[in-house]
Amino acid sequence: MADGEDKDSKTEEPTEKKLSDAVEKGNVPSSNEASLFASTLAFYIYIVFFAADGIQRLGETLKDIIERPEQWRLNTAADLVSLGLHLAKEVSALLLPAAIMFIVFGLGQSFAQNLPQFVLDRITPQVSRISVVKGFQRIYGVNGFVNFGKSLFKVLVVSAIMVMVLKSDYFRLLDAIVSDPKTILPTGYEILKKMMMVMLFATGILAVGDYFWANHRWYSELRMTKQEIKDEHKQSQGDPIVKARQRSIARDRARRRMMDGVPRATLVITNPTHYAIALRYVKEESDAPVIVAKGQDLIALRIREIAQENGIPIFEDPPLARSMFAQVSVDSVIPSVFYKAVAELIHKVYAARQNKRRVN
Repeated sequence: MADGEDKDSKTEEPTEKKLSDAVEKGNVPSSNEASLFASTLAFYIYIVFFAADGIQRLGETLKDIIERPEQWRLNTAADLVSLGLHLAKEVSALLLPAAIMFIVFGLGQSFAQNLPQFVLDRITPQVSRISVVKGFQRIYGVNGFVNFGKSLFKVLVVSAIMVMVLKSDYFRLLDAIVSDPKTILPTGYEILKKMMMVMLFATGILAVGDYFWANHRWYSELRMTKQEIKDEHKQSQGDPIVKARQRSIARDRARRRMMDGVPRATLVITNPTHYAIALRYVKEESDAPVIVAKGQDLIALRIREIAQENGIPIFEDPPLARSMFAQVSVDSVIPSVFYKAVAELIHKVYAARQNKRRVN
């Protein structure tokens, strides 16, 4: 019941990350019928282009052995071994191209479906592979019935091929058996070629259907629930709560660094209560004043308090404070548009300092 509910809840398309993770773990769609089609195609090409000459040579060898047995002495074990090696050589020459074709086409169909990769998870022992319940689900699940249907299709097709071929060539094959031995293999070759043509067509249809089924089943198994989508987003983008906390910590640290720069300010411009801008101007450090701190409301109040504690002049100029707060960031020099207004305030600061020195 839980498995059914879980499948029903997987209503979302798999994400690119889910698909790529599955491929990295070796979970890729693969059609078993494609290998059968590749083997059938390899065998058909073999019997059409390679088998005829090999069958003819093997037939001549068998005819030679049967018609002239006197040339093959079988008096000793060495004679028997010699005859066996001769037959093995002829059979190997006949079957070697087939073996090569099977290997090439088998690897080709595998590479065409998925590139080879080494995945340790695929060979790691898993309890689910020997679980009776999982095995029962594999056998009697949807995929099990599809596999049963494919097997039934193959059995019926092969049976139909055998009936059609033997029905038309039954007597011709019997005549070949009882007549010239040299004609047995060529006759069997012609019959086999007919069988393979029909089997190639049948396995081709089966392979195409199984390929699309394997991809559909693989994609369906990777479908995700809404919660899985959310969890993956959190993993890739970060938990929003954690990220908010990190941003808060970063702002606090930046604010502390900014407040540490207020005692170094030359003057502070206020709104008077909503905004506060702390500027530093030292001719040897920069050509224009630099904003070392700015803030509004509580932060503006704290900037004023620090300025008062350190004897930094405070000027109330609401329009200038609002404009500079909106246009200039901390640790940046002020734009030229503010030069005149700020220069007048700095001049007042320096004049006050000079008067204080004279009094002292």
